[in-house]
Amino acid sequence: MGKLEGKVALVTGSGRGIGQSIALKLASEGARLVINDLDAEPAHETIELLKKQGHEAVACVGNVAAPDFADRFIGTAMNTYQGLDIIVNNAGFTWDDVVQRMTDEQWYAIMDCHLTAPFRILRAAYPHIKKLHAADKEAGREHYRKIVNISSVSALNGNAGQMNYSSAKAGVIGMTRALAREWGRLNVNVNCVAFGLIHTRMTVSTEAAASVKIDGRDIRVGLNADTLKAHSQRNPLGRGGTPEEAAGGVYLFCSPESNYITGQTIAVAGNIQ
Repeated sequence: MGKLEGKVALVTGSGRGIGQSIALKLASEGARLVINDLDAEPAHETIELLKKQGHEAVACVGNVAAPDFADRFIGTAMNTYQGLDIIVNNAGFTWDDVVQRMTDEQWYAIMDCHLTAPFRILRAAYPHIKKLHAADKEAGREHYRKIVNISSVSALNGNAGQMNYSSAKAGVIGMTRALAREWGRLNVNVNCVAFGLIHTRMTVSTEAAASVKIDGRDIRVGLNADTLKAHSQRNPLGRGGTPEEAAGGVYLFCSPESNYITGQTIAVAGNIQ
C-alpha cells in the first residue's frame, strides 16, 4: 500500500506539465484524484493515463479564476469520493512585461489565477474540512490533511519583467503562513513549494516557443535562450528541473512525514536561495 492509500487529492492545472506529474505521483502512492485543466482535452488525457495505471480520477474542467469554480471543484471531490485530504493549488501561467508596459489586464489576470483562485478554493473547502475533522475526532482517528500552495523563486528573489507574477507568488507565501495558523487546530498542514526553472512548455526557449491560448488570450510563452543558458551556469546542479522532480517536492508535503511541518516554504530549484 502507498502512503496516500485512499486519500482524496485535488490538483489544479493537472492536465499538463508539472500538474500532471503531481497527479501521477500522488496517484502512485494510492491517492484518488480530482483533475483540473482549463481545457477538457488535456484533463481527460490525464484521467485516461491514470485509469490505465489502475488509479481513480475524475475531472473538473474550467478556469480556476471563474467565480463559481471553487465550489464546483470542492463539490466534485465531495460528491465523487465523500472526502477531502489534499489540495494542491498549482494552476498558473505567466504574462510578462516591464512595469511601464504592464497593463491592468495583465496585473489582474495573474493575481486572479495565482492568488484569488487558491483563496476561493480554500474558503470553499473549509466547511467540509471542519466537518471531516470533527468526524475524525469523534471516531478517535488522528488524521492530517494537506494543503500545498505553489509559489516561485520569483517571489523569493524578484524577477525583472514579472512584477505581477512575483507579487502574486509572494502573496501565496503569506497566504500559506496565515492559513497554517488558522487551520492547525483542524490537523491541516499548510505548506508552500517555490519552483525554480522547471522545463515545461512555458519555459522553453523563445526561439522554439509559440503563443498559448489562455482564457481567450494569446499569450507568448518561453524564456530567452541567453537567460536559460545563464541559469544553467549559475545553478549548482547545472540544469533546470523536470516536472517529475517538481512533483517530488510537492509530494514531500503531502506525505505522513510532514505531519509536524506547517507554514513552511521550500524552494525546489536546484539552487541555494
